[in-house]
Amino acid sequence: MESCRSLALFTGSLGLVSSLTALSTDFWVIATGPNFSAHSGLWPTGSQDPVTGYIHVTQIFCILAVLWDLVSMGFLVLSCIPALSGPGCSPLVSTITAFAAALSMMVAMAVYTSERWSQHPHPQIQTSFSWSFHLGWVSTILFLCAGSLSLGARCGTRRSDYESL
Repeated sequence: MESCRSLALFTGSLGLVSSLTALSTDFWVIATGPNFSAHSGLWPTGSQDPVTGYIHVTQIFCILAVLWDLVSMGFLVLSCIPALSGPGCSPLVSTITAFAAALSMMVAMAVYTSERWSQHPHPQIQTSFSWSFHLGWVSTILFLCAGSLSLGARCGTRRSDYESL
């Protein structure tokens, strides 16, 4: 199933780009007041406010998701080269690591969402999630798609191995 493998590589690459963009930009939350507008992300630059625990958890799980996806894509690329991969092994490892990337990103996004959602708003400041935050959720979906497509590539390889006997 070359098409599944190619689509898995494509969605995994899109997931990697979107998660790296979400991780590195500071438009997770936008705050708008009567006379100002501000935005923040996972890497606060001001030293006056201590970084809270949920930010650290989100950072760690986002980084883990990126690493898992890099491993997944590496094994998918290896599965394209038959001399370097065992029969059906690379798509299986790629599937497992893509789902691990999706789970890691889902944990990061769920922790961030629940903590920001439960904060008490200031009466004159309106806060909302911004595009970096939404890109994090999109990368979760892309990692799930990459894992599913990689699983399809594995099933297709197993079927073709059986048919060649």
